[in-house]
Amino acid sequence: QVQLVESGGGLVQAGGSLRLACVASGMTFRRNSVDWYRQAPGKQRELVASLGGPSGTWTHFADSVKGRFSISRGSDDTTVFLQMNNLTPEDTGVYYCNVEMTWGRGTQVTVSS
Repeated sequence: QVQLVESGGGLVQAGGSLRLACVASGMTFRRNSVDWYRQAPGKQRELVASLGGPSGTWTHFADSVKGRFSISRGSDDTTVFLQMNNLTPEDTGVYYCNVEMTWGRGTQVTVSS
């Protein structure tokens, strides 16, 4: 059974950083692209970042996070990280990891002004 578990969320002041992790069980990220989504209160879920390719070198970022967020894969190919720098209150939301039809439960990120 494929499962994804996110961690690393929390409360941070504007301008701060957080590093989210998505740990997979029952699969590896070597053969699957992975997406990070977020959902702010009262808003639709939006795609934030993607990573794929055999070497994990293909990446895509939403315009709102370009230059501030980065995505990478751990050496064990079962963990994907989302490094978030220079956070703003607009980055507040629940962040979800997604591979095809599988979603994690999410991790809350709150950025105070």
